[in-house]
Amino acid sequence: MKRVYCLYRVSTKGQVDKDDIPMQKTSCREFAEHNGWTILKEFQEKGVSGFKVSARNRDAIQDLKAAAEKKEFDVLLVFMFDRIVRIDDETPFVVEWFIKHGIEVWSVNEGEQRMDNHVDKLMNYIR
Repeated sequence: MKRVYCLYRVSTKGQVDKDDIPMQKTSCREFAEHNGWTILKEFQEKGVSGFKVSARNRDAIQDLKAAAEKKEFDVLLVFMFDRIVRIDDETPFVVEWFIKHGIEVWSVNEGEQRMDNHVDKLMNYIR
């Protein structure tokens, strides 16, 4: 059984006020259950812009990286990949970092992001 950590993020005040995180949680929990995975931990970032705040300055990303290095989980699951990072010259490298450390990176809406070949890397960069 795969051990899963989830990341939920909303960036704007409107999303915080409306609280889009429960929708992300519900989708990720249903996806994990459907795949027979166990969610061990869920990280939330409210009002944190993935476009304006670098991954190196986001506690949740740094905590996830530390846990990945300790092999505490197998899958990073998000509602959409843009929940991880949205900075153009940073996003593909953050996702690739997790994959290189043995973590599968999955989105409920977009599937698994792989790095098996040049097409995968290009799709990661485009996404």
